[in-house]
Amino acid sequence: MENTDIRPARPGDLAAVAALRWEWLVENGEEAAVGREDFLRHFTAWARDNAGTHRCTVLVRDDVVIGMAWLAVVQRVPTPRAPHRASGDLQCVYVVPGARDGGLGGRLVRAVLDEARELGLERVTVHSSERAIPAYARWGFRESPRLRHARVAGTRAV
Repeated sequence: MENTDIRPARPGDLAAVAALRWEWLVENGEEAAVGREDFLRHFTAWARDNAGTHRCTVLVRDDVVIGMAWLAVVQRVPTPRAPHRASGDLQCVYVVPGARDGGLGGRLVRAVLDEARELGLERVTVHSSERAIPAYARWGFRESPRLRHARVAGTRAV
């Protein structure tokens, strides 16, 4: 893994991260609602605007971004026992196909979980593909009988 680094994304990385998100869509055979260039501009602006709640970690090899993972941090309602609470959601873990199956995705997940610990988050959740469930299990992600979700709408944001 020479010349491979995992670090927080820098502003100059955001266009490359946006391109990875586009590659993910193409790889999965999904149809885009907008053109590639419009998406890249939108994503880059979104990442800058949401840097306070969405932290991106990148995998860089020879100065090229080849992977990403996002930690979305959500403040939780205080309790008398814990007046300052937050949780995280691991999102958009992606490594380019040519760099997979060598442990790099796991290194990204570990880096995000280390960051979550440093932030004092109570828990980190992940919505996984079927293929990735065993990988997340290796990093301590477990099913929970109490965690539920409801699909409520399409893609329009508030």
